[in-house]
Amino acid sequence: MLTGHDQFVGAVVVVVFKEGRVLGLRRAPTKDAGAGLWECVSGRIEVDEAPFDAACRETTEETGLDVTLEERPIDAYTARRGEAPMLVVCYRADWNGGEVTRSDEHDAHEWLTPAGFAERTTWTRLAEAVHAAGRASRGAFDRG
Repeated sequence: MLTGHDQFVGAVVVVVFKEGRVLGLRRAPTKDAGAGLWECVSGRIEVDEAPFDAACRETTEETGLDVTLEERPIDAYTARRGEAPMLVVCYRADWNGGEVTRSDEHDAHEWLTPAGFAERTTWTRLAEAVHAAGRASRGAFDRG
């Protein structure tokens, strides 16, 4: 069992692409961390849950979209959630259909170019992951 200094947060990020644009989500003002900030689909990995399964679950819960999620992560990085260290595993997904149905975790969304997302978010490392996801694309997309 992890206690004290041994505790850390495991999280996933899913960068959803639709026609060369990235789904940006604004965290609701009621969120305990990062309220009002722009992000991609994200969430904590539950106990005994594989990161890929967490990515699938979070995408469904936060967007309701039909997507194809690539099984191989496109990036991973460390961050902090409050005082707790956090490992973030990033995946790429491609939109297949549907309209965004936001959960109560977000109060706005927008399909942005990767550069537009980088301008909107304050999380530099997340913006880098979005660009990595764009480079992982099988097809071309608008990089402006």
